[in-house]
Amino acid sequence: MCEHCGAAADTAAEAPPASGARSRDRDEQGRARNARPRDGLGRPLPYGAPGVARQPEGVPRTPAQALTEAQRLLDDGMPFHAHEVLEDAWKAAPEAERGLWRGLAQLAVGLTHAARGNAPGAEALLGRGAVAIAPYADTAPYGIDIAGLTDWAAGLARSLNGSGGPVPAAETAPRLRAGAA
Repeated sequence: MCEHCGAAADTAAEAPPASGARSRDRDEQGRARNARPRDGLGRPLPYGAPGVARQPEGVPRTPAQALTEAQRLLDDGMPFHAHEVLEDAWKAAPEAERGLWRGLAQLAVGLTHAARGNAPGAEALLGRGAVAIAPYADTAPYGIDIAGLTDWAAGLARSLNGSGGPVPAAETAPRLRAGAA
């Protein structure tokens, strides 16, 4: 489980053994990281398969840059990747804004689950995300359309109603900022 947004973690993090011994994929700092390629919805693919480039972690962005990049990824049908951008913003945000960015990341993961056909997971993350961003409705920081996003999340969750059928990510993606095209 993602410690940040509550998304289900990939349980197949083991790399294929090179010499009969099982070893875990590690990043430069020695932390366990799954090096398997991923598809546009963040699902792991077999080693060696062509995948979609991952979002680099820890990229410093202004809030406006983070929202622009996350919106681009949502529009391109890649909500899992948008979640990663929003997670970076959450980690870098001042304490008073962390709930906002966490909630936005949860909404992106909710759409990811909906696009993967996991209605119960989508409904849970959409609900958590909407609750997390709701306290920011009066201030709407950075032009974020809090009311529109909470309405979008509730509507998507209602439409799923445990159906399990995947939704088209790009066509279902929300507008993060009010008046954004």
